[in-house]
Amino acid sequence: MLKNRVLLLLVCVFFSLSSCDSKYYFDEYKSVPKKWHKDSVVSFKIHPPDSINPYNLFVNLRNTTAYKYSNLFLIVEMVFPHGKTVKDTLEYKMAEPSGKFLGTGYSDIKENKLWYKEQVIFNESGEYEVKIQQAMRENGMVNGVEELEGITDVGFSIEKNKIKK
Repeated sequence: MLKNRVLLLLVCVFFSLSSCDSKYYFDEYKSVPKKWHKDSVVSFKIHPPDSINPYNLFVNLRNTTAYKYSNLFLIVEMVFPHGKTVKDTLEYKMAEPSGKFLGTGYSDIKENKLWYKEQVIFNESGEYEVKIQQAMRENGMVNGVEELEGITDVGFSIEKNKIKK
């Protein structure tokens, strides 16, 4: 398991260093503990490059075979520089009905790039903050899953919008 993580990290570092004209403006991951507590918030501070061009925003996740659900509920909150807050509850499909995990990767770790928002223009100058929290529930249960297993890393990325001609 540790060997796979080290290998994945080396591959990510290689590609990030070798790409000259990256489509990513921002791309960052943060590790979560072995179990992602329902009150634990993963946050990212962002300084957008401009207030004119549109960008696509993604939540990125890495999960292992210890993840026992076919979907994932997240609460994603964006805090604007001047105090405005937008909070979304999102559901993502994580596995096929057969149980096969979606995402990329050949080891027991799958990487998922999940749409958050598209064509976003950062029209306020200053620092934005994105906060991501798991909001999983068991079927028929009111209280959320206290500690979610199988999610190893949570990331956020901002891509330049591809202009169609």
